[in-house]
Amino acid sequence: MTPAAAIEKHRDAVHALVRRFDLSNPRLVGAAGENLDADSESGREAGREIDGETDRETDRGELEFLVDDRPGTTLFDIGGLQVALEDLLGMPVSVMTSGGLPESLRTKVLKEAMPV
Repeated sequence: MTPAAAIEKHRDAVHALVRRFDLSNPRLVGAAGENLDADSESGREAGREIDGETDRETDRGELEFLVDDRPGTTLFDIGGLQVALEDLLGMPVSVMTSGGLPESLRTKVLKEAMPV
């Protein structure tokens, strides 16, 4: 299943999992957010350069989620969400919080993030 199909099929469940771990506002970032279809030519070519390295998450079918945390959010919450999303979607997932973004990337990432 492509990342786009997985998100479309499980959109409501993704939102429910995010709420379950007391997080909010799930978004996709990077090439996965720009082009969810890993089978498309542009998806394979898409990449984002950070610190001189190109990230090609759609090539691997990985989805990068960005969520908003709340006071008291722990690494167990973020890790729990990551595992739950991987189980649900059947593909590798990474989860980061908007508050944990490096200042140098925050504005760009928040601007390009695509709501789930």
